[in-house]
Amino acid sequence: MVEPRRSTISETELDILKVLWEQGPGTVREVNALLRGQGRRWAYTTVLTLLQRLEAKGFVSSDKSGVAHIFRPAVSRDKLLRQRLRDLANQLCEGTATPLVQALVEGQKFTTQEISHFRQLLDDLESKKTKGQGTAGKNQSEGSRG
Repeated sequence: MVEPRRSTISETELDILKVLWEQGPGTVREVNALLRGQGRRWAYTTVLTLLQRLEAKGFVSSDKSGVAHIFRPAVSRDKLLRQRLRDLANQLCEGTATPLVQALVEGQKFTTQEISHFRQLLDDLESKKTKGQGTAGKNQSEGSRG
């Protein structure tokens, strides 16, 4: 996947990108039909313009070999989410993610399965950190607990 430029993406552009993530590649006409199903009443040319802007920014790619151009996401939802959260952490929290994570978690209700998944993620992070420190780092951290 292409690395998107560090440019902003508007809410309307995000609506287009969400359709491509959820439904897969499509022509302007197909994307517009899916948007109409969601209550959006945009002209064909509006959808085309938004897709072209997304392509120029690196968020969408297109196959122009056929009569109708096929547009597809060039960045995954997960990649865009990570990029935007990193940008938000840099903008509001001097680059640290802890306040963001706390703000996202506090006051939310999670299922037992989601909590289990979070625990596994934290265990995996801790395991990687321990392996990365080697034996000396492990001994130091054990000694500082007491």
